[in-house]
Amino acid sequence: MPVNIDMPKLSDTMTEGILLKWHKKVGDTIEIGDILAEIETDKATMEMEAFDDGLLTDILVQEGEKATIGSVLAILNGNTITASGNSSSALPPPVAIPTPAVIPTAATPGPDTSATPIPATVTDTSSRIKASPLARKLADELNIDLTNIIGTGPGSRIVAEDVEAAAAKKPISVTPSFEAAAAAALTASIKARTIVFPAQPTLDPSPSPLPTINEDVETIPLSSLRKIIATRLSTSKQSIPHFYLHLEADAAPITDLRKLINDQTAQTHGNKYSLNDFILLAVVHATTAVPAINSSFAGDSIVRFKNIGLAIAIAVEDGLVTPVVKKAQTKSLLTISREVKDLANRAKDRKLKPDEFDGGTITISNLGAWGIESFDAIINPPQAAILSIGAALEKPVVKDGQIVPGLRMNLGMSCDHRVVDGAIAAKFLAELKRLIEHPAVMLL
Repeated sequence: MPVNIDMPKLSDTMTEGILLKWHKKVGDTIEIGDILAEIETDKATMEMEAFDDGLLTDILVQEGEKATIGSVLAILNGNTITASGNSSSALPPPVAIPTPAVIPTAATPGPDTSATPIPATVTDTSSRIKASPLARKLADELNIDLTNIIGTGPGSRIVAEDVEAAAAKKPISVTPSFEAAAAAALTASIKARTIVFPAQPTLDPSPSPLPTINEDVETIPLSSLRKIIATRLSTSKQSIPHFYLHLEADAAPITDLRKLINDQTAQTHGNKYSLNDFILLAVVHATTAVPAINSSFAGDSIVRFKNIGLAIAIAVEDGLVTPVVKKAQTKSLLTISREVKDLANRAKDRKLKPDEFDGGTITISNLGAWGIESFDAIINPPQAAILSIGAALEKPVVKDGQIVPGLRMNLGMSCDHRVVDGAIAAKFLAELKRLIEHPAVMLL
């Protein structure tokens, strides 16, 4: 019996995935536990295992194509394997529909009642068209009839590029209908709690000229990761009442301590510490001292976390990920440093596991390496606070009534006002500043 291999849900926020690579081909024998393919989710690249035994008779989603969760990627144990790699059993059987009754007219003779009518066999051609899930979805969005497209994919399968090519030949509608404009205005006005309908457009009998196509732009499809970033941060900014605090700290003491420790570890081929490692340790100590920061809004209550999960903002090729150093309050500077290096390396290779993104209670975003002096970050829900760390910059400061050179660092904080009040946030930042300016106390 044929068995469908579906797109699995590999992360809590995943809605679709990109099939990066097949490790099996049509005709291969599959055993439970075999690695079938590599799937790119919104967070990482994951391996997809087989949960059934059988013969791989059909691959429906090709490498590089997107598919939603639950979409059929391939089929095991089909009846036959065609030259194109398609299993004939994967196609639905013809649907028998009785011939509709014919009303006799002068031009149309009545049916011959001496013989029993034979039902006509009608095939649902739309379901039998060979097209990838992405091509079908794109055709629906662009209102393209797949029956008029000749596929260029394997076995003449219609792929997304074929649909896009067909759409490019379709006449362009340059004047939106009044109904479409009204719907768009209604959607926008509901959000603003004021309903305003657009005026009925004046009908112009003369044809409008086609818009000039600008060839100097590039349209880049959103990756799964970028879609999740857009959704989560839009929700955060719209639903969480942010407020922002900034404080400047003397970065010379923590910079000097880092240099001293790295000079010693270099002689023993030990771990090389970054300035961010010391800041992360300071965040752990400050959070322990002001535990109200380590909270989340839960509708009719506030959740206070016992463990500290440091969510580290790491830039990757097409976005930003925030893997977590879990139970950070139990870990030393060396352990935190090594974990962050490992997370960063695997994040850039898209090799992080879904559970490595769970458990974050406070996020740290450090743009100091890019020379950014200060910025305001957007809260990473459901957390109540995110820290924005700027670069350590030389600037003149006043000390003992004299202007002297100094090394200063801006500490920014964005807070959820439903959970954290200004006084609590100010107390936390003050403690963080104290630890940065007296870093040796963190090593005791």
